[in-house]
Amino acid sequence: MNPRHASALSASLASLSPDPHENGTVTAHATAGGEPRVPLELRGRTVVPGTAEGEALVSPETISGWGGIDPARGVITERRHPLHGQSFAGKVLVFPGAKGSSGWAGFFQSTRLLGTAPLAMIYVTTTTKAALGAVVTRVPTVTGLDQDPLTVIRTGDRVRVDADNGLICVYPAPPQ
Repeated sequence: MNPRHASALSASLASLSPDPHENGTVTAHATAGGEPRVPLELRGRTVVPGTAEGEALVSPETISGWGGIDPARGVITERRHPLHGQSFAGKVLVFPGAKGSSGWAGFFQSTRLLGTAPLAMIYVTTTTKAALGAVVTRVPTVTGLDQDPLTVIRTGDRVRVDADNGLICVYPAPPQ
């Protein structure tokens, strides 16, 4: 092999690394020139149309609206929740679904009124609580995805939600 080609191939391979989002396959994260990462795309169903882009906050457990969040701060307050004390305000909230009473929607509507709502929502299990909560929060929301968002999106990833087209683009956070 031509040494010049070998050097170019080596540089190209250096920009590839295993990505847990791809179940061990190799994915380009960034080029040597610092160009944007290759996004992972998920397709699903629109709950609330619109587009938003921001940092993901991924909850491994369902979220209780009534008594489980502080709408004034946009913070999860449920004591035994793994994200207790973390803010979803201004983030793309990725979660399994809603739990608790029908007060869920009212509490999430309050986050919109108080300016502490998530930028967008992505959830796995559709219930009337989750759907109504998304509608009254008025943020782009997608569900019914072709891949489990809880396993392919990580907290800190940059996520673009195009709910108009049921498209989620995930830009993995740089390795730390």
